[in-house]
Amino acid sequence: MSEEKKSLNFLEQIIEEDLANGMPKENLRFRFPPEPNGYLHIGHTKAIGISFGLGQKYNAPVNLRFDDTNPAKEEQEYVDAIKEDISWLGYKWAEERYSSDYFQQLYDWAVLLIKDEKAYVDSQTSEEMREQKGTPTQVGTNSPFRNRSVEENLDLFQGMKDGKFKEGEHTLRAKIDMASDNMLMRDPLMYRIMYKAHHRTGTDWCIYPMYDWTHGESDYIEQISHSLCSLEFKPHRELYNWFRDNVYKYSKNTYPNPPKQREFSRLNLSYTIMSKRKLLTLVEKGIVAGWDDPRMPTISGLRRRGYTPASIRSFVETVGVSKRENVIDVALLEFKIREDLNKTANRVMAVLDPVKVVITNYPEGKEEMLSAENNQEDESAGFREVPFSREIYIEREDFREEANKKFFRLKLGKEVRLKNAYFITANSCTKDADGNITEIQCTYDPLTKSGSGTPESMRKVKGTLHWVSVKHAINAEVRAYDRLFLDEAPDSHKDKDYMEFINPNSLEIINAFVEPSLQTAKIGERFQFQRLGYFNVDDDATADKLVFNKTVGLRDSWGGK
Repeated sequence: MSEEKKSLNFLEQIIEEDLANGMPKENLRFRFPPEPNGYLHIGHTKAIGISFGLGQKYNAPVNLRFDDTNPAKEEQEYVDAIKEDISWLGYKWAEERYSSDYFQQLYDWAVLLIKDEKAYVDSQTSEEMREQKGTPTQVGTNSPFRNRSVEENLDLFQGMKDGKFKEGEHTLRAKIDMASDNMLMRDPLMYRIMYKAHHRTGTDWCIYPMYDWTHGESDYIEQISHSLCSLEFKPHRELYNWFRDNVYKYSKNTYPNPPKQREFSRLNLSYTIMSKRKLLTLVEKGIVAGWDDPRMPTISGLRRRGYTPASIRSFVETVGVSKRENVIDVALLEFKIREDLNKTANRVMAVLDPVKVVITNYPEGKEEMLSAENNQEDESAGFREVPFSREIYIEREDFREEANKKFFRLKLGKEVRLKNAYFITANSCTKDADGNITEIQCTYDPLTKSGSGTPESMRKVKGTLHWVSVKHAINAEVRAYDRLFLDEAPDSHKDKDYMEFINPNSLEIINAFVEPSLQTAKIGERFQFQRLGYFNVDDDATADKLVFNKTVGLRDSWGGK
């Protein structure tokens, strides 16, 4: 096998083999087919990346098709959110399609299947059908209505369409094989009666096609060459092919290219859940503030938290395409956003747990503007000015009265460097009645100004602290997020509900002080708070109140917890 062939993933190998066997390249067409019953999450990014990535590789069109066959759960809100998420990730679709566009064609084909005695109307209850379906080790039994005449089936199916029956009174089933080893082939449902308005077709229809019937035929109508889906649909492939082959004989002149289904492993991520139904429960129960809560694994939640399209695309590329299910450590996703923001995010200073420092030998009333590099990883980012004065805030954890030799931050009698400023030495501290330190008194060396080039400024000192001038500090709300779940696989326990693993401390609201350059920060803008992590401006921020979300820390702190 050539090196080039080896470097292809198995889906690319399938496509290359099809092209080598005579498939015209212009027949390649892919699709991403979400159901609009919730917001897209990180698990969907793999399917999105695969389909749109193949489209880019082969210069082939990729449709965005909404599989909208269940009006009880689908909403226009979800359609709009899905389109926004895919666009934000940087992908463009060739055509926007809906399975509901094909309701009439699907109905017409169902009528032809009835005429060919490949489908029938069943009048059993759902419980009766469940009982006669059998088990994986026991064959099913035929419905008592399986051998209705073509005329009676056509009349009943027309009555279903015309709204003459109640919900659940009749269904349309494919007539395949009740003894099949594959339970999906045991006369699967094709249509059910539902008196619910559809977000696009309104009340035009009161029968709605089932997913397995709709999905493959929508692929066929759109002339999708390769229908790519996750591994849980592998047992559905036999049914996909049965529906496809039976419809092909009616429409091969109109739709000459039958699609093929192929499966890849899903993207599963540790410390989260990937079920839209369960994510909806978190929203409905108020565990999170909405689908775009920054703790949610939704694309909109990740976007609001400060993740970038580039970091998510890089994550998907690193995970790769495989046939085997596995769980990806969320630490990889966090590594990818750190890697991206390290290159692109400007450095600023913020203090989250402040204690005041008074520099006793710095002239009272004096202020000066110090030059600070925006991003040492990007020379084009330039410099900004940061105000310095006699009183500053530092982090409370950066000072100890006494400490061992391994503590390189501020302690009594020892010297540290203030980032972009001077060296200071702690001389004393003031405490309240409870023993909490309220103020630290220091002196500074005026010859150690950062960037001055003096011998004193070149002196080696192990500790460098970030700080904010008290007089110039701006108040900001910082939302520090932790994992939403305490368990690595919260929905994998048979004896416990995933809600039992909710982290009660997944959100901490902090009143912080930030440097004044952030006063004009825009919603969505991302920064590195030096020594603390990466943060972005939240949607809730206003001109009067800055709100930041913590995207991720500078290092992975989860492993040591």
